[in-house]
Amino acid sequence: MDIFTRFNRKHLQDRQIDTLIGLSKGIAADGLVNQSEAEFLHDWLYQNSETKNPIILNLLDKVSGMLSDGVLDKEESAELLAILESISGEISEYGEVPKTSTLPICTPPPSIHFIGKAFLFTGTCAYGSRKECQEVIDSLGGVNAPRVTKSLDYLVLGTYVTDSWIHESFGRKIEKAVEYRDSGLPLAIVTEEHWANEARL
Repeated sequence: MDIFTRFNRKHLQDRQIDTLIGLSKGIAADGLVNQSEAEFLHDWLYQNSETKNPIILNLLDKVSGMLSDGVLDKEESAELLAILESISGEISEYGEVPKTSTLPICTPPPSIHFIGKAFLFTGTCAYGSRKECQEVIDSLGGVNAPRVTKSLDYLVLGTYVTDSWIHESFGRKIEKAVEYRDSGLPLAIVTEEHWANEARL
């Protein structure tokens, strides 16, 4: 690849990211992502995916998963809003694991045992869609729990859960898990990064 081709490709990617930031700000401006906005974003991402920009490809995969059943539900809408707010705030942070002391994760992170153990994912995961993460649990002999209960073994916080989690739609799940853990139940709250490392993904 000659220098001119490299320059033109880099310039195109920069313009795409600028446009994506603008789109993210516009969609997230009213604090809600509706079905038509998600579909519009999906179409734009698909049309711009040929440049192989990892940010665009990552987001396209996320939105495709959310719309795979033809419906953007309430939780998916909230997750997508959080991602778009992250993108419009500072694009360089997209895809990085938030390092914040305000996340109620277990420290040090515990060893994770999969066979017969109950797992629940909350927030948006970098590994893939909720269904893909649950398939990993199934393949390792674990159980996917539908909600936070006293029998839950692990609550896995998606990569894009930030220190504003208490204000998000999934905040109640985390609060409930913290309540059970602090009462003495053996419920562990872990990051997606730790879960993925233990699963050897």
